[in-house]
Parts: sequence; structure tokens; C-alpha cells
Amino acid sequence: MTILHANRFSSLVGEIYDAAVDPALRSGVLEQVSHFVGGCAATILSRDRARLSIEIHEHFGTESRFRQLYRDRYVELDPLLDRHFTLAAEQTIGVADIMPQADFLATSFYREWVEPQGAIDLASVALEKSDTRTTILQVLRHRSRGMVDEPMRERMRLLAPHLQRSRIMGRQIRARSHTVDDLAEVLDGLSTAICLLDADGRVVHANAACRGLFADASLLAMVGDRIVARNTQTDKIFRGLCEIDSGSETRSAARRQIELATSVDGQHYLLHAFPLKRCRTPSRDAAATVLFVQKASAATWLAADAIAAAFRLTPSELRVLMAIIEIGGVPDIAAKLGIAETTVKTHLGRLFEKTGTGRQADLVKIATGFAVPFAHRTNGGDDAV
Repeated sequence: MTILHANRFSSLVGEIYDAAVDPALRSGVLEQVSHFVGGCAATILSRDRARLSIEIHEHFGTESRFRQLYRDRYVELDPLLDRHFTLAAEQTIGVADIMPQADFLATSFYREWVEPQGAIDLASVALEKSDTRTTILQVLRHRSRGMVDEPMRERMRLLAPHLQRSRIMGRQIRARSHTVDDLAEVLDGLSTAICLLDADGRVVHANAACRGLFADASLLAMVGDRIVARNTQTDKIFRGLCEIDSGSETRSAARRQIELATSVDGQHYLLHAFPLKRCRTPSRDAAATVLFVQKASAATWLAADAIAAAFRLTPSELRVLMAIIEIGGVPDIAAKLGIAETTVKTHLGRLFEKTGTGRQADLVKIATGFAVPFAHRTNGGDDAV
């Protein structure tokens, strides 16, 4: 290989790996691969050992009608395709390795599929092999370039491992990307505000509830890529929870506590943070701490329907129970619901009987066991008592 070809090879290898990160580059890279090895068209395709399916992954220089013809008929006539099941990985083969050229020129595969594309020969090399499937790079050789020669075989052999690794890397990147996207969607569906922070306290990710909390800015706000508390009390709590000192057992234990903070408009919030397991050499964007923030208002995030079903509560009894959690005293509940105090006491007695409790505090404890973590919550009915 000349110095010019060596430089082209080095540059092409870099672009092959770039395509693993950006799939939009694959078609252009395959075109360069075809030109570099001396071909006029190239295809990356898979075939199962049972000959039941074929999948064309990438292509260059082959019209759609010829690709369809190959799938429908000529795949069964391709003399090279299935040979890779028995050949060593990265072994490049041409037609001359399988049959005399004169015999190949007499086949319908050549006359009806290869020759109409202006080609005279083809070569292929296995990129990936398993017990059930093989993926190959197939390159057509234009009639003006003559038969597949040794330099073409050698260049395809040299590129094959890089194409193989790029495909594996691409699959891993896409799988990780899908996982991250799916996880972000799940987090966005939670009512609790969740924020991931790096080792320096910068925000790596915030779910929808957390972004809403920052937008409200009555408890915490975002300044650049950092969280800023809106009052001294919250700032002290936040700094204590998120202090990065994994070597201190006292502070590690403190991180497991849930702290109560008050916003500038008087609302109460529960804050909790704990460190994530970190690798020895974390990247700048690696999450080190997760912060949870939940508004301390039970009535708005209870599964009222589930409570009613569990204890067979009537709509009226459920409304009284939810009012007990939100308001507390019998007189205040009666005023809130617009009913007599005796009616509230009647429903309260039935609630004690159905739940096996004897105090309002016990009713609250039972109900809070039905907390809903999701952003789209089920509220209690609006039926009149």
C-alpha cells in the first residue's frame, strides 16, 4: 500500500468509527469504502443460515429495483453469499475463488443482475458471524476496472474488522441512548421532583416535576447549571444534604434523613438526597448525587380510588377521609364540606369501623400508605355528601 493509500485508509477508518456515533454518516462512509477498495457499488447485508430471510442494512451505488430483485430472486443465485458460513472471519472472496470466470459469466445471476449494473465481478467479506446468521460486505467491480484482484481483496480484508467494530459500537450507543430516553420519560412521569447532580454540584438531569419546581422558584431555582435555595433555611438543608464527603459516616447517615424545608410562600417540602455509586474516574457529566423534593401535602398525592376500594368506602366517607388528611378537625371539615358536624362524626365512626382504627391520626397513617408517585394523579370524587 502506497503512502497515499495508507493516508486514505487511516482517514477512512476514522470516518467508519464516526459513523458509529452518527448513523447519518453511514451511507457516505460506505461510498468511500466502495471507492477505496476499487468497487462501483457496495452493500452491507445479513442472511440467516436457514435461508429464510435477508436484510439489507446499508447500500451505495445499487438502484432500488436491483436491490428488490436481489431480495426476491437473485439472493439464491449469489455464489458468494452463503460461503461465509464456512469460511474464516474477515476472509475476502471473489468469484474466481468459487468457480471459473467463464462459468460465472454464463450464469443468470451475472447476465440478469451483475452485468445490467455495469459490473463484471463481485467480492465479499464477512463482518459478523454467528451460528445462525452472517453479515457481509458485498462490493461490485465495474467492467472498466476488470476482475477482482488481490489489492481489492486485501483492502476489504483490512477494512472488515473496523466496519465490524463500528457496527457493534453503533448498536451499543443506540441501546444506551434508548435506555436513557426511556428512563427520562419514566422520571418525567413521577410527581416527585428528581434531580441528578455531579460531584461539583452541577445539575446533570432534572425531571419534569423538578423543572417545574425550578420554574416556580419559591423553594429552589436554577442559576446557570447550579441549584440556588431561595431562603437561608432551605440553603442550609440543601447544602447539608448534597455535601460530597463519602468518607464521613456521620454525613453519609445524614444524607439518608428526610429534611423539611419551607418555601418563600409558606409551602412545606420534603428534601432527601443520597450519593450514587461512582466509578474511580468519573466524567464531568457523571451523576454523583440524586436529590428528591416532594411537596408535603398528602391529600393531593393519594390514590383516593385505591383507598375507597381497599376499605369499601362510600363517596361520602372518602370525601371525609380526604378532608381529615387535608384539614384535620371536625368543625373545620364540616365548614369545608358544608355539612353538619354530626354528619362528619357519623362518617368518621364508619371510617374507624371499616379501617379498624380509633384515631384520626391512624386514619392519616393508613391513607398515606396509598401515596401515588405519578404526575397524573387520581383525585377524589366530587359527589356531594
